[in-house]
Amino acid sequence: GFGGGAAAGGGDATQAARAQAAMAQQRAAMAAQASKGTAVPGVQDEEDVPELVVEEGGGVEDGVEAKDIDLVMGQASCTRVEAVAALRENDGDLVNAIMSLTT
Repeated sequence: GFGGGAAAGGGDATQAARAQAAMAQQRAAMAAQASKGTAVPGVQDEEDVPELVVEEGGGVEDGVEAKDIDLVMGQASCTRVEAVAALRENDGDLVNAIMSLTT
């Protein structure tokens, strides 16, 4: 049978508790990893993406003002690439760019 005495039984319980704790920690870490991008939109994901180059003259980014891009990103909760694309499609019109991303 399984009668190993109190000492062996106690050891098994401690080991099982440790295993459960380790598994819970691992699940929490995996959940945190999976929700990284959703908790703060764009922040974690963009760390691996190189920034678009801002030209020396006047802070223009590929023909679009950097301040306009930042405004569209903030209002539409979108990525920098999406903001630039929307501004280009709408000839730099901030309101129409934001509307195109949010409706």
